[in-house]
Amino acid sequence: MAATTTIRLPPKLRARLSSLAKQTGRSAHSLIIEAVERHAAYEEQLRSLVTEALAADDEIEKTGEVYRAEDVHAWMKRLARGESVARPKPWRK
Repeated sequence: MAATTTIRLPPKLRARLSSLAKQTGRSAHSLIIEAVERHAAYEEQLRSLVTEALAADDEIEKTGEVYRAEDVHAWMKRLARGESVARPKPWRK
């Protein structure tokens, strides 16, 4: 069974939630659960992206290899057209 958590909603937010529940035929509880789930997924994804970006930055610091944006864009356009092309060559910063 799920644990119970109590939250205090400001009156205006509670009124908005009640109105949405009536309009959608859902319970306020289901709207709150969905909102919390979506926001938790968003925060998890954001933290994952930050972790990946920091790891990529560390890799750049170790190797010094980076790619010119115009080379990457041209490569991706050729891939999108279905062409078989080699990856762009990195350069050292």
